[in-house]
Amino acid sequence: MTSIFHQHMGAAFGRLHPEIRRRFSVGTDSGEACIGRGTMERIRHGGLFVKPFLRLGGTRNILVPREGRDVPFVIENFPYVDSFGRETVTFVRTFQLPGGPHRFDATMVLSPERDCVLDYLGTHQHLASDLHMSAKADGSLLIRSGTHRFREGPVDVRVPSLIGGDAEVRESFDEDTGRFRIQVRVTNRRFGFLFGYEGSFTAEYVDVSTHGLRSGLRPVREEARA
Repeated sequence: MTSIFHQHMGAAFGRLHPEIRRRFSVGTDSGEACIGRGTMERIRHGGLFVKPFLRLGGTRNILVPREGRDVPFVIENFPYVDSFGRETVTFVRTFQLPGGPHRFDATMVLSPERDCVLDYLGTHQHLASDLHMSAKADGSLLIRSGTHRFREGPVDVRVPSLIGGDAEVRESFDEDTGRFRIQVRVTNRRFGFLFGYEGSFTAEYVDVSTHGLRSGLRPVREEARA
């Protein structure tokens, strides 16, 4: 079985840079996990109206509530099978910000029904975003978000575009430095730029069977609805 990202992208996956392919091949079949370590050159926010929402999201490890420059960070991509039998990959980012570390948690599963990779955000998977991935001519990976949904108990509602954010993520590999580069930008159709960061990192691959999924990487609550 190929990774959930390979399954989603199909033949386009082969057009990615080899290092990008390896990073997004982590899965239960490959037996590999990826740990990235690097520096965010800049983490920035939009207008003042954004900050209360970022602080609220920060209580559930969604987005990053503080700005910064040259911020050390770690991203942990570990595959596991969730409580509903789905292959899942963690995207847990820990930023060493002034005043203490902050986490931005996400877990991803394949959603054949929605023809996307479903990105559950935060510790309780209350927010779910459709992700659509494509390969660019230079071998970089472009990820764009689609529909966002809020899910809690019986509630399952689409987040209106007026208050939602459109995310665009670009990940590339710089052969001169041997580092991955990441750029994230979240905008709103009415209010413009909301949140973003950019930086670079190196990657280490570990054997999941011997390294194991460390405590705290899985979400507190798992959402069954894909």
